[in-house]
Amino acid sequence: MKSFKVTDFNAPLTQVDEPTPQPTGTQVLIKVKAAGVCHSDLHIWEGGYDLGHGRKPLSLKDRGVSLPRTMGHETVGEVVALGPDAKGNVKVGDVCLVYPWLGCGKCELCLADQENMCPKANSLGVYCDGGYADHMTVPNPKYLINLKGLDPVTTAPYACSGVTTYSALKKVEEHFNHPIVIFGAGGLGLMALSLLKAMGGKGAIVVDIDARKREAAEKAGALGSVDGMAPDALEQIAKKAGSPVYAAIDLVGNAQTAQLGFDCLTKGGKLIMVGLFGGGAPWALPLIPIKAITIQGSYVGNLRETEELLDLVRTKKVAPIPVTPMPLTKADDALRDLKSGKLVGRAVLTP
Repeated sequence: MKSFKVTDFNAPLTQVDEPTPQPTGTQVLIKVKAAGVCHSDLHIWEGGYDLGHGRKPLSLKDRGVSLPRTMGHETVGEVVALGPDAKGNVKVGDVCLVYPWLGCGKCELCLADQENMCPKANSLGVYCDGGYADHMTVPNPKYLINLKGLDPVTTAPYACSGVTTYSALKKVEEHFNHPIVIFGAGGLGLMALSLLKAMGGKGAIVVDIDARKREAAEKAGALGSVDGMAPDALEQIAKKAGSPVYAAIDLVGNAQTAQLGFDCLTKGGKLIMVGLFGGGAPWALPLIPIKAITIQGSYVGNLRETEELLDLVRTKKVAPIPVTPMPLTKADDALRDLKSGKLVGRAVLTP
């Protein structure tokens, strides 16, 4: 089995050749067909998050991310073997999306299928080895969702960017009759535009500092786009929305986008924080109650939401986001392209 592992933070990935594991117990062995390269992978590779305000960066090592680690939490694979206790509707030959946001499997949240909220995270590609490999072990068949004919390369990002944006959009569904504002036109932003349309939303104004990404957002159906660095960005958002803004989703998550997201909302609006770029909260505290703003974090999504998402993709024929297929051997290049901002949409590794 060939894999590409983080063996030291901020260092090039290391190619490792080792025996292909055999599934035991409830495990399922898949042959990887596609593995998305996510911005969260950059934070794992770099080893932490910037918390802003002069705070010590949040160390992933201190949070239990041990090395070496095979990243990759947006994975599609073909089932090639099942452990003796693997029960369910999965069989050899099925091509499935892997749900990666696992918890301890025992607590109240996990038993209620809210594993992504478990305080003892055990996520694939983060705390356990993931899809930057030609084979991968999945702990239980219940985490495999049959693609039923969907394309593996364009479907892989639904395991993270897809369910992350779907879950965030569900949190503002009550405001779909007004334009919403989306910060970030990368893989998540373009995904959000497609899903918003499929979910019956009026549309979105997209804010990004990259002209190429703003152009991609408009081609993907945005009602308009705004350069977040423009001196009159707030006025542009209001003009292009054409009505009060009740909901904003921040897929970037730095101090500038968080402030602009807060400022663009009308009284009683809702700001959903998703992005993990880093920094400190910029809001003036008195304005939160004065504007009666709700600020809510949204972390990926649960297994049920992921299943709902794939059903939506099939029934509404959701337009896939732009993807750039790259050989597994180019995993390091994909990370560097993502870090430098060269990618539009998603890089997807194909072993």
